[in-house]
Amino acid sequence: MFSLFSRKKEPQAIDYFPITLDIHSHILPGIDDGSPDLETSIRLIKGLMEMGVTKSIATPHIISDLYRNNPTTINNALSLLRNEIKAQGLNFEVNAAAEYMLDSSFFELLHKKEPILTLKDNIILTEFSYASMPEDPAKHSFEIIMAGYSPILAHPERYPYYYKNYSMYHRFVELGFMLQLNLLSLTGYYGKEAVKASHYMLKNELVSFVGTDMHHFRHLDMLTDNKSRLEFQKHLSHRSWNNFLND
Repeated sequence: MFSLFSRKKEPQAIDYFPITLDIHSHILPGIDDGSPDLETSIRLIKGLMEMGVTKSIATPHIISDLYRNNPTTINNALSLLRNEIKAQGLNFEVNAAAEYMLDSSFFELLHKKEPILTLKDNIILTEFSYASMPEDPAKHSFEIIMAGYSPILAHPERYPYYYKNYSMYHRFVELGFMLQLNLLSLTGYYGKEAVKASHYMLKNELVSFVGTDMHHFRHLDMLTDNKSRLEFQKHLSHRSWNNFLND
């Protein structure tokens, strides 16, 4: 006998993921608040591969009072990870740059013309503190550009002091920052205000790049969730992402 009630349809698998190149992640082992060891790094990479990502530019933090990384510590960790990828026969390419906190130590590096790790050519990934609003973003961008670099500002949608001043997102672009959106921000992982700010920047075509900013398995689980994939498809499928850095 047939039921009078229709069965609930099983949700369809969502294959969409907006990037094959991830330009922002913390998958290098043991040097910041991301992956603590090689085993974790490999598991995170396998998760990226399942989503269709084939290449990653790892960007460990460089923060003077917390993560005092430099080209040597980063490249040592990169070498360990590359060797393990090769040993396991994984078809995945990993390079490394850094996520530079725009603090006094960073500008000291610029003034001394110390080596700066770039995503490609002269392009660098930068961030602000979550705790306090930068006093003079115009001065920051001017010094970076005059030193010969093009700055990407990581996850501007996560800085709470701009939630009531969306005009700053436009101002950053005017100052020469390219904006990078965290995919997790679209999922609600960082809260409703980050979702709203993300939607605003996308609607106004202010976003140049997207990235996972993946640190751990909770991030990976959220990125692979079907509801998250639907959000990515809804808001990001109108264009290709990160191809400029993949050429």
